[in-house]
Amino acid sequence: MTKLADITHKIRSKNSGPFWITIDIFCTDAAEFERALIAADSGRVAHALGISVSDLKRYDLPDVRVVKFSFPRPIVQGTRFDRDMHGASFANLIAELDVTP
Repeated sequence: MTKLADITHKIRSKNSGPFWITIDIFCTDAAEFERALIAADSGRVAHALGISVSDLKRYDLPDVRVVKFSFPRPIVQGTRFDRDMHGASFANLIAELDVTP
């Protein structure tokens, strides 16, 4: 099984303020970027995150070879039940996506 992390340079997630999370998929070249565009289908990403595809914003940035997703935080940052203050754990959900043809 090939995972998204196996075909990209780096995948990271971070908070984008107290209400949003951003996931960045970095690619080293144009071929890798093209493969990531297909593998990181918005529907599959939304499913992996457990959110509606309508809540997911996608940005394809070919000039810097990055695929970016933003979505509302499930719990407001810093509140009592927030278990991931920096939003770093969401990258693991995307990195594990199966991209085997």
